[in-house]
Amino acid sequence: MSEQALIWHNGDLKPWNEATVHVSAHALHYGSSVFEGERVYATPEGAKFFRLADHTRRLFASARVYSIDVGYTPAQIDAACRSVVRANNMPSAYVRPVVFRGAGGLGVLPTSNSVDVAILALPWGSYHGDARENGADVCVSSWNRPAPNTFPAWAKAGGNYLNSQLIAREAQRDGYAEGIALGTDGMLNEGAGENLFLVMDGVLVTPPTSAGVLVGITRDSVLKLAHALDIPVAERAVPREALYYADEVFMCGTAAEITPIRSVDRTAVGDGTVGPVTRALQDAFFGLFDGRTEDRWGWLTAVSDAPLPDQEHARQAGHGQTPQEAQSSTEIRA
Repeated sequence: MSEQALIWHNGDLKPWNEATVHVSAHALHYGSSVFEGERVYATPEGAKFFRLADHTRRLFASARVYSIDVGYTPAQIDAACRSVVRANNMPSAYVRPVVFRGAGGLGVLPTSNSVDVAILALPWGSYHGDARENGADVCVSSWNRPAPNTFPAWAKAGGNYLNSQLIAREAQRDGYAEGIALGTDGMLNEGAGENLFLVMDGVLVTPPTSAGVLVGITRDSVLKLAHALDIPVAERAVPREALYYADEVFMCGTAAEITPIRSVDRTAVGDGTVGPVTRALQDAFFGLFDGRTEDRWGWLTAVSDAPLPDQEHARQAGHGQTPQEAQSSTEIRA
């Protein structure tokens, strides 16, 4: 990113190179961060967030799971997300709010660590290149998703994505665009960073959120769009072999949007082209941003007229601590 780019960090808009954290940050050592990924689309009425309030709601829910005090209200985070896009004069963007335990002691249990909040806005095109139009080649990974009651899958936490990195690196090393993970029960789970859908005999099938998948906001959008299009839906456990029986398969997520899968383990899905159900859902989804699909759910939030962040915000949860203040406890625990 350009040095002129601005990042919202603990209540202030800062140049890219000045938004720094201390090397003792708890998140660096133990993965204690929660985050969101949000898309801003260029629409005929200007730049608009897709489901901003829902992303912020999940950010706070994830923080609550890990007892992280965000230190700001949801309304302040929404306003800050909008203001950083506006400050960078971006017609479209990928926005990353992240809340993390910062400088302080090095114990596994954080006792004196600050809590930092940052929001980045980056230009971001199609996550899987031309796969949105032509389909992606994926594999079933040798890595499983964690078992239930280990890592909370509903929380979008930084540490969870170490597993995703293993899945994605293995897939790319073997020549695939992405990997699909199974759960510890051998049933289909999700991609490295995407939820999974199959079309079987005209029915849209997806693993349930009780299977330990992320409660994806794009996933929820697909389910609602399917209902509007009268596409029948089934949320149920799905065995691996269904990938080879399915007429269509696609992945979805904020970064991936709706990405068709044309082959799994070098076996073509259906006839190897984007199927009609996937295409209809893509058209409805992307139609939200060019006016073809009515936003009956109120999913779009304008970037314009966003208030700038309050520079005098009373920071909580250790915001504004110096590294020296935050490092008053240096107890190291196994």
